[in-house]
Amino acid sequence: MKKEDYEKVMEKMMAVVKPHVGLWDDPFHILITTILSTRTKDEVTDRAALKLFCKCPDPHSLAKCSVKQISSLIEGVGFYREKARNVKETARIIVEEFKGNVPDNREDLMKLPGVGPKVANIVLTFGFNKDYIAVDTHVHRIFNRLGIVNTKNPEETEKILMKKIPRKYWKHINSYAVEFGKNICKPIGPKCQECPLKEWCRFYENSS
Repeated sequence: MKKEDYEKVMEKMMAVVKPHVGLWDDPFHILITTILSTRTKDEVTDRAALKLFCKCPDPHSLAKCSVKQISSLIEGVGFYREKARNVKETARIIVEEFKGNVPDNREDLMKLPGVGPKVANIVLTFGFNKDYIAVDTHVHRIFNRLGIVNTKNPEETEKILMKKIPRKYWKHINSYAVEFGKNICKPIGPKCQECPLKEWCRFYENSS
């Protein structure tokens, strides 16, 4: 694929799907919601987050809440007991080590329980309006299928995408690729015939 095609790929993808719009726009709520969202449908995550934030709207109240209480509020999300421990400890660290403010750099964010590169990048992108690429399984799969990257893990994918994809698209890649991956470039049974990216896609070329 030629360098000038990367922008065409992003424009085509962004034209055919609408990203999920989160309920929150501040760093703390985005952080906790994203931790809860792992392996959980958006609508389930949103319901759980809403219940949690009605009880614990800020890091101080969440840090004081018991793991048992948090578990009951977020029950329904995947691995909710583990996530309850993680978000309580995350809130405690934010209160005690960062004066109640979510850190605005990747290094400190990734010290928090339940926070990996994807979660950190989502917080930096949507909470602090910084240019990062959040790579999840959808982003990793789609861009490997297209042939833009040839990588074995999300960390490698992120590094290469940052070199190849124009910076103006970085913030949008995850939001649009997630929906594109759910509806068109599915893990199993991708809808290749109706895919607007098939003219650039190595996966489609090899399977035709």
